[in-house]
Amino acid sequence: MKKKLLLLEDDLALNETVVDYFESLGFSITPVYDGNSALDAIYENNFDLLLLDVNVPDINGFEILKNIREQGSTTPAIFITSLNSMRDLESGYDSGCDDYIRKPFALKELKLRVETILKRDFFHSRSDKIEIDENIYYDTKSDLLSIDGEEVKLNNKDAKLLKLFLQNKDTIVTHETIYSTLWEYGEEISESALRTYIKNLRKYLGKEKIVSIKKLGYRFTTK
Repeated sequence: MKKKLLLLEDDLALNETVVDYFESLGFSITPVYDGNSALDAIYENNFDLLLLDVNVPDINGFEILKNIREQGSTTPAIFITSLNSMRDLESGYDSGCDDYIRKPFALKELKLRVETILKRDFFHSRSDKIEIDENIYYDTKSDLLSIDGEEVKLNNKDAKLLKLFLQNKDTIVTHETIYSTLWEYGEEISESALRTYIKNLRKYLGKEKIVSIKKLGYRFTTK
């Protein structure tokens, strides 16, 4: 299922650029250009994450987020703004944001911040144990797989890969996304190592669970 984002940005060119970029990554993104439209969209939809500019017509981004937090909304939010003073930063976090990115920014940096928050929110909103299949459970805190009552401890990269698949069930996870998730900055990416991690998970979960999509990536299937 596509992750749903709201983008509040009154700069038309930047709004269009961000929308095109995230749609190309497989997100569903709703663009709005003023505070009132943002509030209407938030009340009418269930978004996975909000991208909010601050200095916009009608109601500014800080007030929007403060308003919905007071009404009980816990939808994660990132401010994207040219405001760069420490006072502005404090105002952003005081209003309830999860992250704050200053303009100008690289689209890939925004993508990484969005993905980091969505990963965190995915596992925080669920119990520690996730059912993968009949008699197969995964504990996200301990990285233990329980298979017919027997426990298997996953190594770091196997665990990262499984978590990525669980966040993207029945959708293609590209090689690029896998590489950026499994390997830290400065680490050497290894295609052969990735094949080993895939092989490890297939051994535990069954070969049919992880389908190789030629030249694109892999799909973790629940069917």
